[in-house]
Amino acid sequence: MKVVVDFDLCESNAVCMAIAPEVFEVRDDDFLYVLSEHPDAELHEKVREAAERCPKQAIKLEDE
Repeated sequence: MKVVVDFDLCESNAVCMAIAPEVFEVRDDDFLYVLSEHPDAELHEKVREAAERCPKQAIKLEDE
Protein backbone atom coordinates (compact mmCIF):
# COMPACT_ATOMS: atom_id res chain seq x y z
CA MET A 1 0.00 0.00 0.00
CA LYS A 2 1.15 3.51 -0.83
CA VAL A 3 -0.41 6.60 0.77
CA VAL A 4 -0.88 9.55 -1.58
CA VAL A 5 -2.25 12.89 -0.37
CA ASP A 6 -3.60 15.59 -2.66
CA PHE A 7 -2.27 18.59 -0.77
CA ASP A 8 -4.36 20.94 -2.92
CA LEU A 9 -7.49 19.35 -1.39
CA CYS A 10 -6.14 18.72 2.12
CA GLU A 11 -7.31 21.16 4.80
CA SER A 12 -5.04 19.71 7.52
CA ASN A 13 -8.04 19.15 9.77
CA ALA A 14 -6.26 16.20 11.47
CA VAL A 15 -9.07 13.65 11.14
CA CYS A 16 -6.54 11.25 9.61
CA MET A 17 -4.05 11.93 12.39
CA ALA A 18 -6.67 11.10 15.02
CA ILE A 19 -7.25 7.73 13.34
CA ALA A 20 -3.69 6.81 12.31
CA PRO A 21 -1.13 8.97 14.14
CA GLU A 22 1.59 6.50 13.14
CA VAL A 23 1.13 7.60 9.52
CA PHE A 24 -0.26 11.15 9.55
CA GLU A 25 0.80 14.22 11.51
CA VAL A 26 -0.40 17.82 11.47
CA ARG A 27 2.39 19.95 12.88
CA ASP A 28 2.46 23.40 14.42
CA ASP A 29 2.77 24.91 10.95
CA ASP A 30 -0.77 23.54 10.22
CA PHE A 31 0.44 21.31 7.39
CA LEU A 32 -0.16 17.59 7.09
CA TYR A 33 2.88 15.34 6.93
CA VAL A 34 2.85 11.71 5.84
CA LEU A 35 5.18 9.92 8.22
CA SER A 36 5.09 6.67 6.27
CA GLU A 37 4.12 6.48 2.59
CA HIS A 38 4.32 2.69 2.81
CA PRO A 39 2.78 1.78 6.18
CA ASP A 40 3.27 -1.67 7.67
CA ALA A 41 0.50 -4.21 7.09
CA GLU A 42 -0.81 -3.93 10.64
CA LEU A 43 -1.66 -0.25 9.97
CA HIS A 44 -3.53 -0.80 6.69
CA GLU A 45 -6.98 -0.98 8.30
CA LYS A 46 -6.44 2.31 10.17
CA VAL A 47 -5.08 3.99 7.04
CA ARG A 48 -8.09 2.85 5.01
CA GLU A 49 -10.40 4.28 7.66
CA ALA A 50 -8.47 7.56 7.64
CA ALA A 51 -8.83 7.79 3.85
CA GLU A 52 -12.55 7.00 4.00
CA ARG A 53 -13.21 9.55 6.75
CA CYS A 54 -11.18 12.39 5.21
CA PRO A 55 -13.70 15.25 4.85
CA LYS A 56 -12.08 16.42 1.59
CA GLN A 57 -11.27 12.93 0.24
CA ALA A 58 -7.66 14.08 -0.14
CA ILE A 59 -6.12 10.69 0.78
CA LYS A 60 -5.77 8.01 -1.87
CA LEU A 61 -4.36 4.54 -1.40
CA GLU A 62 -2.51 2.79 -4.20
CA ASP A 63 -1.82 -0.92 -4.41
CA GLU A 64 1.74 -1.93 -5.08
